[in-house]
Amino acid sequence: MKPDPTQALRSTGVRVTRQREALLKVLTQADDHPDAAELHRRARTLDDSLSLATVYRTLSVLEREGVVLRLALENGGARFEVADAPHHDHIVDLDSGLITEFRSEKIEQLQREIAAELGYEIIHHRMELYCRKQR
Repeated sequence: MKPDPTQALRSTGVRVTRQREALLKVLTQADDHPDAAELHRRARTLDDSLSLATVYRTLSVLEREGVVLRLALENGGARFEVADAPHHDHIVDLDSGLITEFRSEKIEQLQREIAAELGYEIIHHRMELYCRKQR
């Protein structure tokens, strides 16, 4: 199970309401990268007063406070994940929409080398590979 981001949110001074707790619990337990509608569906099992508008507003707050990462994918809407996971990149299956997390030290090293050759130090990056299964 992923670490609970509730304390990180409280440390920013943001009030943690019952509805925000429900959404955080769903996000923390997610093994996938749900969109807002799916988060709403899952969180309503914990708090049936949660509206989709509240989910969108809460996601904006969580993203602004660095608790949640928004994956703005080329093939459609945004997906979300908790920001406290170790760095990783994503493969997006264009046919199924499945998002697979991966980490490659070879890729990380190559990115550092390229940045250094151009006079830069990487502060943050994201990589998404849009793929189809080989047939």
